Amino acid sequence: MYFDIFKKLKEFKAQLPYLPRALGMVWKAARLWTIAWTLLLILQGVLPVVNVYLTKAVVNRLVSALGGGASWEKIKPALVIVLLMALVLLLSEGLRSLSTWIRTAQSELVQDHISDLIHEKAVSLDLGFYETPNYYDQLHRARVDAMSMPLALMENIGALLQNTITLLAMVAVLIPYGLWLPLLLIVSTLPALYVVIRYTLRFNQWRLKNTMAVRRTYYYDWMLTERENAAELRLFDLGNFFRNAFQNVRKRLRNERVALVRDQAMAELLAAGFGLLAMGAAIAWMMWQAIQGIVTLGDVALFYQAFSQGQRMMKTLLNNAGNLVRNTLFLENLFEFLSLEPKITSPPRTVTPKDPPPYEIKLKNITFRYPGSQRTALNDFSLTIEAGKITALLGENGAGKSTVIKLICRFYDPEQGKILIGDVNLRDTPLDWLRNQITVLFQEPVHYHTTAAQNIAVSNQKAEPDMTSIEEAARASGADTPIRRLSKGYETVLGKWFGGEELSVGEWQRVALARAFLRQSPIVILDEPTSAMDSWAEMDWLSRFRDLVAGRTALIITHRLSTARYADIIHVMTEGQIVESGSHEKLLALEGRYAYSWRNQTKTVKKQ
Repeated sequence: MYFDIFKKLKEFKAQLPYLPRALGMVWKAARLWTIAWTLLLILQGVLPVVNVYLTKAVVNRLVSALGGGASWEKIKPALVIVLLMALVLLLSEGLRSLSTWIRTAQSELVQDHISDLIHEKAVSLDLGFYETPNYYDQLHRARVDAMSMPLALMENIGALLQNTITLLAMVAVLIPYGLWLPLLLIVSTLPALYVVIRYTLRFNQWRLKNTMAVRRTYYYDWMLTERENAAELRLFDLGNFFRNAFQNVRKRLRNERVALVRDQAMAELLAAGFGLLAMGAAIAWMMWQAIQGIVTLGDVALFYQAFSQGQRMMKTLLNNAGNLVRNTLFLENLFEFLSLEPKITSPPRTVTPKDPPPYEIKLKNITFRYPGSQRTALNDFSLTIEAGKITALLGENGAGKSTVIKLICRFYDPEQGKILIGDVNLRDTPLDWLRNQITVLFQEPVHYHTTAAQNIAVSNQKAEPDMTSIEEAARASGADTPIRRLSKGYETVLGKWFGGEELSVGEWQRVALARAFLRQSPIVILDEPTSAMDSWAEMDWLSRFRDLVAGRTALIITHRLSTARYADIIHVMTEGQIVESGSHEKLLALEGRYAYSWRNQTKTVKKQ
C-alpha cells in the first residue's frame, strides 16, 4: 500500500514540469484578472487572523466590564471591537463576492483559450489519427477531463496560498502558549494527509482505466437522442437495446465510483476522529491553565478559534494538495494531446509542377492499408488520370475507389509507390498548395447547419464569394430550384439543429455539388455524385457536367454505369485493381465485365 503511494508520488513528481506550462496558459489568457485574483487571495488569507485577535480583545473587555460592574463606559470599548469584527466580516463577504466575479471572468477566458488550442490541434492532425481508439481516448481526456485543469490548478495554488497565510498566522498565535501546540496541530492532521493522497491517486487510476467506458456512455446517449438515428432505432426497435447498454455501463461505473467514495468517507471519518481527540486534549489543557489563572478567558477564546481554525486550515490545505496532485496528473492528458503531431506535412523544400493546369495525376504501384487495419486496401495499384479529361472509376462497394481519393488529397501516404501531380511527387509539394488545387464532393458530404448561401460558400472562404457566384454554382449543380422553394431562399437556415428547414438527401447532395463547383479548382473529384438523385435529375445534371469541368481534370467515383458512360475514359476496378479501361463504346466492344453489367442493367443481355 505505502509502496504504491510512493510510486504514484514519483509519477506526480515526473509530471511537475507540466505545472509551469499550465500556469502560463492561465497567465496568457487572463493576465489582469489573475493579478486581481492574487491580491484578493492575500487579503482573504489575512482577515481570519484579524478576527481571531478581535475575538480575544472583545472577550477580555467583556470579562473586565462584567467583573467590576457593568456600565456604558466599560462596555463601550467592547462594542467598538464588536463593530470592527462586523466590518471585518462584511469585508470578507464583499471580497468573497468580488472573488467569484473575478474567478468567473478568468475561468471563461481560460476555457476559451484552451478550447481553441484543442480545436487547433484537432484540425491539424491527419485522418489516420481517427482510425485508432487511442486517439479518441486522448481527445476525450483532453477535452472532458483536462481542459479545465489549468484553471483548477490556479485555484488550487491560490487556495494553498490563502490558507497557508492564514495557517502561519494561526501558528504564530499558538506559539506563545507552547511550542508543542503547533506540532500537535500538524500531527493531528497526518491521518487526513494519508487519506487525501491515497484516494486522490486511486481516483486518478479509476478515471484513466474507464476512459473508453465513459466514451461508450456518450455514444449510447447519442444513439438514443439524435435525429440521425431516430428512424432506424424505431424501425428495428433498438431503443431498449441501447438503453440497456447505457444502463449496464453506467451501473458498473456508478457502483465503482460510489464504492470508492464510500471507502474514502470511512477513512476521512477515522482521520477526523483522531483530529478531534487532539483538539479536545489541547482545549482541556488550556482550560486547566485558565482555572489556575495562568491565562484569561480571552486567551481561551483566542486559543480555541486559533486551534480549530488551524485544524480546518490544515485539512483544507490537504484537500488543496490532493486536488493539486489530481489536477497535475490530469494535466498530462491535456499536454499529451497538444503534443500530437501530424505525420502528413509539407517537406522542408517543396516544389510544384512546372507546367500550368490542367494536371495529369498518376498513381504508380501503390500499396496501402489504413492505420490499425490488417487488410490491404490497395495492392500494387496503378492508375493514370489524364489532364483536362473526365475519368470515371467504376466498381462495387469496397473495391478501393474512395481510398484513391484520400490518397490523391494526401490525407494518407501510401506504404509503397508514389503519386505524381504533373511531374512532381505529391510528397514534395506544399500541402496547402496541393489541397487548394483539388475540390472534392465526398460520398457523405457534411450538412452545415447554417444558411443555404453559407453552405455553398464554405468551400471557398478565402475568396469570399459573392451571391452571384454562389447562385451560379447552385444552378450548375441543380441546387438553385430547391433552394428558391425555401421560405427565405438562400438566406434560409438548413437543418433542424437551429430551427431551420430540412432538405431531402438528393437536395443536400446538390448543395454539396454546388460547393464543389464554386471552388473552381483545376482538379475536380466527385465521389458518387448522383447516388441520391433520381434518373431524371441525374440526366439533367450529367448533360451539363462536361461544360462545367471544361479545361479541368475530373475524376468521378461511381458504381452507376449511367453516370460513368459520360466520362472520356472509364476504369473498371475490382478488389483493389483496374481490370478494364476505355471509353463507353470500347468497353462495350470488349464484351467484358463492363459490357455484361451494362446490358444486364439495360435488359439486353445476350442469350447464351
